[in-house]
Amino acid sequence: MPKLKRLPAWKRNGNRFRHPAQVISTGFGTAVATGTALLSLPVATQSGQRAPLIDALFTATSAVCVTGLVTVDTGSYWSGFGQVVILLLIQVGGLGIMTLATLFTVLLSRRLGLRARFLAQAETRSLNLTDVRGVVRRIVLFSLISETIVAVVLTLRFVTAYDEPFGAAVYHGVFHAISAFNNAGFSTNADSLIRYVTDPWINLTVTAAVILGGLGFPVVFELLRGWRRPALWSVMTRLTVTLTTALLVLGTLVFTLAEYTNPRTLGPLSAPEKFLAGFFASTMTRTAGFNSVDIGAMRPESLLASDVLMFIGGGSAGTAGGIKVTTFGLLAFVLWSEMRGETHVNVGRRRIPPSNQRQALAVALLSAGAVATATFALVAMTSYGLEPILFEVVSAFATVGLSTGITGSLPPQADLLLAVLMFAGRIGPLTLASALALRDRTRRYELPEERTIVG
Repeated sequence: MPKLKRLPAWKRNGNRFRHPAQVISTGFGTAVATGTALLSLPVATQSGQRAPLIDALFTATSAVCVTGLVTVDTGSYWSGFGQVVILLLIQVGGLGIMTLATLFTVLLSRRLGLRARFLAQAETRSLNLTDVRGVVRRIVLFSLISETIVAVVLTLRFVTAYDEPFGAAVYHGVFHAISAFNNAGFSTNADSLIRYVTDPWINLTVTAAVILGGLGFPVVFELLRGWRRPALWSVMTRLTVTLTTALLVLGTLVFTLAEYTNPRTLGPLSAPEKFLAGFFASTMTRTAGFNSVDIGAMRPESLLASDVLMFIGGGSAGTAGGIKVTTFGLLAFVLWSEMRGETHVNVGRRRIPPSNQRQALAVALLSAGAVATATFALVAMTSYGLEPILFEVVSAFATVGLSTGITGSLPPQADLLLAVLMFAGRIGPLTLASALALRDRTRRYELPEERTIVG
């Protein structure tokens, strides 16, 4: 009997990466590893010394996961080379590993196979598999155009209002434009954007970029095509636009009223400036990590509101984090239907399938479990109280990047845990769970039904 030839290891392991979620997870992990290696080089720091591995790993993870949490100051610690590496990692993380890979495949071969289309669809959440190539092109083009416009506005403002040299203004404008559109929250300023708290040009430009990037590419494209016909919008677009607007307004009111008389935040500002700062805080807690006031000086009610807004996050298939407004909206409609005794969950004139409902519930429960577990662990391994630790954990998992100021003083094991949270929050709890499964299992029989008491 002839002896069977043993397949090479790469072919034997190839079947393990057929699921798009597995490839996406591996792609982001590779980007983090590459960024860590580059930031560990002596040329990446201002001092010329090698950065500690935990700082390089934490910064690379934060950049790829478009979070913005940092253990060292970006502008003073990292050199020009290090900051460019961070910018590239932010861009890669914002667009998505599979989006870039699909673009390169199109440019090099002019041909896109079925498997590559599935991978790109999983990353971009494209609802039309046959149009993935066009979707990827529009994503890249829209991102670059948006970042360019924001960079030009910021550069002109830095030159005309703050007398920055043109070269420095261009660099800071480009850096903050890429960071804002990708909802990363990285800043070359040690105080983030606090120095510009009363400047509407910078505040509104940055918030516009953050909102645009956080809506999600499918929603943006649908709005561009049919913004005059809301009745024809998809369920995802309706949920995203409605809840984003509602949460922005609610957050602005909460932050402005809660901090109105706080002498360490909004107290010294005029009434219009207070609402501007409140709107900026409301936008940033949803997706990005910029801040125009001291987060550590905020009152407890503001920090609690921030936790809620960060956990909800922004739109799906965009650069925002959190469980996403669509997940929150679907769960709200599930609750509303259950309270009304309806057998189906309807949003407008559309019925939501049970599989969609289960996905929303799974994402919410996995996210809440991850936040609770990490909070318990950090409280046990640090000397900080529950309030700042919970804020830090939610900010990391929701890839927001805001901090009360404790990130740099946490022990290495706490930084490592936060890095894991940022990674899990970027690729999504459900994606991470499915990536760990080697194969799908279909039950070929049904068990007898039995009801249990709930509540």
